Amino acid sequence: MWNPWRGCRKCSEGCLHCYIHKGDFKRNVDTSQIVRTKDFSKPVERLKNGSYKVKSGIVYTCFSTDFLIEDADEWRGECWKMMKDRPDLTFLFLTKRIERFTDCIPDDWGDGYQNVVVCCTIENQKNADRKLSVFKDLPIKHKCITAQPLIEAVDLEKYLDDVELVVVGGESDRDARPLYYDWVLDIREQCIRKNVSFEFRQCGTYFVKDGVRYKLQTKDLCSQAKKAGINFDRSVGKDG
Repeated sequence: MWNPWRGCRKCSEGCLHCYIHKGDFKRNVDTSQIVRTKDFSKPVERLKNGSYKVKSGIVYTCFSTDFLIEDADEWRGECWKMMKDRPDLTFLFLTKRIERFTDCIPDDWGDGYQNVVVCCTIENQKNADRKLSVFKDLPIKHKCITAQPLIEAVDLEKYLDDVELVVVGGESDRDARPLYYDWVLDIREQCIRKNVSFEFRQCGTYFVKDGVRYKLQTKDLCSQAKKAGINFDRSVGKDG
């Protein structure tokens, strides 16, 4: 996990019950203040023996903020450089601000960095059409779509060309909007038709299946989704 800055502002319907804002509220932290963290240079920090502190693998980037948020424009260039300096790391970030992408990339971006995965997040049809119509034409090596929290049925199929993975999940909150299993299965079928990997990441606090509404505990949301056994891996053409 790498959070070079923290803080964010709600910008879409999916942000209504954001866990970052809820957590900050409990700690009396002003989420609207976007500030650099002590981990800003984490990917390139070294141990006394000269080796990197962060070992090769996936780095989940800006999961407590948005990598493309306007307030971080002055810092992002340094982050791109660190990403380029660590080709052994795969940097994955989610964004609700994909329309800012071309204004935020470095001069040498070209058709993308091989070690950067960009996940465009959507939650309803309106934002899917608005954001994914932009996303589909962007020069990115590795594209993913995150439909979480999914708050209504969404047709993504026409936007799935060149997408590697679609992740679907529900909302976690006592006032959460319900997640209908039929919505999840429909997106799964869209992905299979386009040979795009699919992952059911988590159920919602309120989960509707076969007309029955369930209330689940937060600790069980991911495990219950996994038990559904509906994930699809395009590399092997299998479910599970």
